[in-house]
Amino acid sequence: MQRTAVVAFSLVLAAVAGSALAAPVNYKAPDEVAAFKPGPNLEVVQGNCTACHSSDYIATQPPMKDKKGFWQAEVTKMIKVYGAPIDDADIGKIVDYLAATY
Repeated sequence: MQRTAVVAFSLVLAAVAGSALAAPVNYKAPDEVAAFKPGPNLEVVQGNCTACHSSDYIATQPPMKDKKGFWQAEVTKMIKVYGAPIDDADIGKIVDYLAATY
């Protein structure tokens, strides 16, 4: 019993000492290097998409034959899988912008 108390006290002491010595992590996010291409409904895309990721993410999507279908699936995935709070009225505008621009 006494050994358990000594081990527990040692672990608590080590945790307290370790947290007191830990330095905060400081970092600077890199500057945005890409920008959304101009086009109709750009403001809707910026208002909905940049909350979660940069324009780099959109620009690096692979080329596809059915652009409208691809972007419809992507926007739907962002809403249903990742919980993106996109209004129903904005979905078509986002898909149209992405299909026409990327």
